[in-house]
Amino acid sequence: MEQFADGVGAGSGGHVPMVAPEHAERIRQWHERAYQAAKAGAVSEQTFSYLGLTLVVPPQVQPITGMSHLLGNAVLAEVRAGDRVLDMGTGSGVNAILAASVAERVLAVDINPVAVEAARGNARRNGVADRVEVRQSDVFANVEGRFDLIVFDPPFRWFAPRDLLEAATTDENYRAMTTFFRQARRHLSPGGRMLVFFGDSGDLPYLRHLIDAEGFRAEVLAQRALVRDGWTVTYFTFRLT
Repeated sequence: MEQFADGVGAGSGGHVPMVAPEHAERIRQWHERAYQAAKAGAVSEQTFSYLGLTLVVPPQVQPITGMSHLLGNAVLAEVRAGDRVLDMGTGSGVNAILAASVAERVLAVDINPVAVEAARGNARRNGVADRVEVRQSDVFANVEGRFDLIVFDPPFRWFAPRDLLEAATTDENYRAMTTFFRQARRHLSPGGRMLVFFGDSGDLPYLRHLIDAEGFRAEVLAQRALVRDGWTVTYFTFRLT
């Protein structure tokens, strides 16, 4: 059962940001504005046409954004026909479905039960239900075996979620992201690769710390900057080996 915080999720403690204090405060303020706007607009599901797919996304699941293609295109370029693929934190199922356009064995997992049902529906909608298995899982808790390609699009913020809507963009104290990196190696096949999407509207130095601490080599496959509320934010897709 999901537990949600009372009050302002962005004010919760625990994770000590590795970004400068003024950067952390700016992230907090930006997140609060974005959450309130999302909450006001979260009245019905949305339908997206994206990289040849049709995706129906409930309000409690992360929607397709203007930066989603940085990871989506990387998935299409990286996946191979013989790969066994894991899409961690699948959300609407988008990256699992893209992977299944090439690979025949794709496992998609998410802790959010609404996301699990959305991903199953979208896999059927896009004709790959026979290639994509969707499970509810808290990180690797319900995942067995090794994978040639792991795709991970984690929540960017370390705040405590107040509801299921906010849980799409927050990971309290980066518990899930930290667990992912500490356990990922045991789920990678020899020569396996990972694609990870992140931006500096989160604690990017902490992500780099986790990558280095677990001995992964990282290369930037794609990046794009945009100006939001007078603040330049850069998004990255990393390939980890």
